[in-house]
Amino acid sequence: MSGSDFVPAPHPDVKLTYDDFLLFPDDGKRHELIDGEHFVTPSPNTRHQAISGNLYGLLWTWLRGRALGRLFYAPFDVVFSNFDVVEPDLLYVSKARESQVLTNAHVRGAPNLVVEIGSPSTRQRDETIKRRLYERFGVDEYWVIDPELERIAIYRPAGESYERVADLWRERDEQLTSSLFPGLTLALSDIFATD
Repeated sequence: MSGSDFVPAPHPDVKLTYDDFLLFPDDGKRHELIDGEHFVTPSPNTRHQAISGNLYGLLWTWLRGRALGRLFYAPFDVVFSNFDVVEPDLLYVSKARESQVLTNAHVRGAPNLVVEIGSPSTRQRDETIKRRLYERFGVDEYWVIDPELERIAIYRPAGESYERVADLWRERDEQLTSSLFPGLTLALSDIFATD
């Protein structure tokens, strides 16, 4: 992905709402609202899609038959509030939380896991604005994937804020584990595989 991803609100005092969000064009770009501000990200590139597909496949295969929860991929709206609507690359909702947040149209509330696969144009937003959003609304775990560096940062709540609990690198042959998926171990070489 490349290019600018921020579209300013029509007037500094005007915050866009979920009703406005529903009117955005279906143009293949990702439209999101964070505190009423409109962010637009170009459609994903090949590398992004490969990583997303790899991770989705690995998690889906592991979850299959375990009845622990459900995995979703973009585009799929997560509505935190009337002013905060995002479309993470991947998200997971546990069986225990499903009845509280999953609707026929979207997730309304905090998923257990949110995964964002960044790009040079979204890296700062993923690590700051979105991290604070997920932190504020109670997402249990947040994974930020950097395709260029082949790195995954994992954030979890520590008190009232997130703490980076892991900084994993493919070049170190590291593996990803999570308390959300007991017994699962994912090799970063599989997540970042290109064939």
